Formats: sequence, C-alpha cells, structure tokens
Amino acid sequence: MEPKIIDHLFRHHSGKMISVLTRIFGLAHLEIIEDAVQDTFIKASISWRQQQPDHPEAWLTKAAKNRVLDIFRKLNTEKKHAPTIYQGTDTIAINELFLDTEIEDAQLRMIFTACHPKLDPKDRISFALKTVSGFSIKEISSALLTKEETIKKRLFRARKTIQQADLKFHIPQGKELSERLESVMEVLYLIFNEGFHSNKKEKLIREDLCGEAMRLCQMLLKNEHTRIPSSYALFALMCFHSARLDTKTSSENEVLDLKSQDRSQWHFPLIKLGNAMMNKAVADETTFSCYHYEAAIAAEHIRAARFEDTNWDKIVYWYQCLYTLQPMPSHLLTMAVICLQKEEAAKAKNYLDQITSDDFAQRAYLYYATLADYFNLINNKQEAIYYLDLALNTVTNILEKEYLEKKKLTLITGKS
Repeated sequence: MEPKIIDHLFRHHSGKMISVLTRIFGLAHLEIIEDAVQDTFIKASISWRQQQPDHPEAWLTKAAKNRVLDIFRKLNTEKKHAPTIYQGTDTIAINELFLDTEIEDAQLRMIFTACHPKLDPKDRISFALKTVSGFSIKEISSALLTKEETIKKRLFRARKTIQQADLKFHIPQGKELSERLESVMEVLYLIFNEGFHSNKKEKLIREDLCGEAMRLCQMLLKNEHTRIPSSYALFALMCFHSARLDTKTSSENEVLDLKSQDRSQWHFPLIKLGNAMMNKAVADETTFSCYHYEAAIAAEHIRAARFEDTNWDKIVYWYQCLYTLQPMPSHLLTMAVICLQKEEAAKAKNYLDQITSDDFAQRAYLYYATLADYFNLINNKQEAIYYLDLALNTVTNILEKEYLEKKKLTLITGKS
C-alpha cells in the first residue's frame, strides 16, 4: 500500500478513533490513546504492504482499541478497564459507540473539550488541530505561523491542564456553550485556511484539510445546540472558497490568480449550497460575525461573471466592516491589494504603512509581493524588483515561488 493512502486514512480517521476511544477509556488516558492510534497506523503501514483489508477503517479502529487494551495490561490496569469492553450488555453498548452518529457525537465532545476555557486560547487551537484532525506538530506550526517547539509546549500544557482540572468529555450547555462555540469555529476556520492556502512547499492546496474542516462544520450544523447563524456563515464561506479550488492552479500545476481563473469551471453546486447557508446565516440577524463578512466578500467574487465585473467598492466596504470587528494586519494588507487593483496607489500606501513584514511571520512574502505591486504601479521598477526578491527569499511554497519568479521576469522584460 502506498504511504499516501495511509496518510489519507490518518487524516480522515485518526480524529474519529481518538475521540471514540477517549469516550470509552476517558480523558485521563488521552496520551495513551493517542500513542495507541499512532502505533496502529505504523502497524498498518507495514502489514498492508502486501494486501489491504476489505474495511480499512474498521481494521484500524479494532487494532487501536486492542492496542489500548495491551497498554493497559502492561500498566496492570486490565481489571479496571477491560470489563467495559468484553462483558455482556456492556459489549453491545461499546460497539454502538462506533456507529456513525455516535462517532460524530464523540468528535463534537472532543472539539469542545479542546476548546475548554481552562485551556489557554493558543493551547486550545493547537490541541484541537492535533487531536481532532490529526495534524502533525509541523503542520500545526505552519498553520499557526509558530515554531514547532512552541507547539510542543502548548500540547504538553493542554494535556496537563486536562489532567489536573479533570475536564469532562461532553458538549456544554447554555451560556457555556455559546462562549466555547466561538473557539470551536476558530479552529475549524484555521483547518480550512491551511487547506485553502497551504504552507507546504510542494503543494498550494490541500483538499483533504478543506474537506475535513467542512465535515466538522457540518457536524455543528447537524446539532441543534450548535446550529447558529455564525456557524452557517462559516460553512457558507467554506463552500464559496471550495467552489473554486480546482481553478487555483492550471493543468501544468501553475498558480492562477483570481484574474486568470476560468470561472466557468467553478463548482456551481457548492456555490448554490453556500448561498443557501448564507440565507440561513442572515435570517432575522442584525449582528454579524467575522464569518458573515468573510462569506460576503467571497460571495462578491463569486457573483462577478468576469474579473472586470468585480464590485471592488463593495468588497472594500465588507473588509472595513471586518477590520472594525477584527483588527488584523492581514485585513489591512488585503485592502491594500484591492486599492492596487483599482490603481489607487496613495490609498494602498496608507494601508501598507500601517503594517510590517513582522506582522506576517512565515507569510511575510505576501507583504513584500504587495509592496512590489505598489512600486510597479508608481513606475518604480527598481524598488518593485527589490521587494519581489525579498518575497522570493521568504516564500516556501514551490508553486508560489514560480508565480513570483514569473512576475519578476515580466517586470524585467516588460513581457507577460
């Protein structure tokens, strides 16, 4: 079996397995469970080289469950834990926890556990990405623009807090639910963003992460207590972005900006679904979340039949609303990009003067590339090339590097 198939299964099923096994064995044994699931995938990568089982997910779940029991035996805790797996009606109850609806419930419980207020906000996000969606430490570091050592410390702190505070593996209710749901949606947003604009060197888009984020968001929408306007808006945003995933790169695997994308190839069923979700998100609502505004921005791009038809003024307005609600350097950078698109150099410079490359960490190349576009617009080719070189020195994704190299060549030769 190819390693990428194992990777695919790990991405899609490790979170499920960890969540269900945690529901069975308890949060106190989370580290043992995570190690057992990891061991199970290592075992699968070896034993499946000759022949893949007919039902890979069932094989993995059973193997992980048995691995946990093996560890407990070694820890001399078999008598305490094994009866809940093997005796009489308890066996039936345990098996029912592996039904699809119960798996979803277990994953929701894990998401809300990860986003518990007793955990540091930064630790919550790292822990959820690791436990619910199977991110590696390196991937979490990339997604959060943070050093790997820092992520390791956050994961350690999260597990320690869960142990010391004896957190419960459940979905909160009432006021506690609404407070924690905000953190849950932030995690899902980050998972989707890493897929939509990956920091991986060799790949711009990671459809598996986008799909995972959408699957988890749909779980929120299926639950009557987590089905709220902002979760509908978040899912609408994901639909609008996913509708054009296939057009972000060419058949030659080259990056295509929004202007160059073939809009006839955008996925209409996802756009239709996004519109339906957005209608639910704004029904009877007077207060909007950041996801409402981001979905509105994405919808404006989708609405334009041609790039030239884009309503940039409306998009700037939505970004201004978003920045008021969520003042982030990335929003200022995007508003600068829009001003450059409208050839409003002075306005673009005003936004650029409010930010620095340090605001973007691993994605500083986006800031440098925008400065290059600014200087190109005011006909200062020398400065434009200088900032393109800075962008090229800091970009990690191979496809984006090729895209920037073509921009530099166009600047030098004057030929597109």
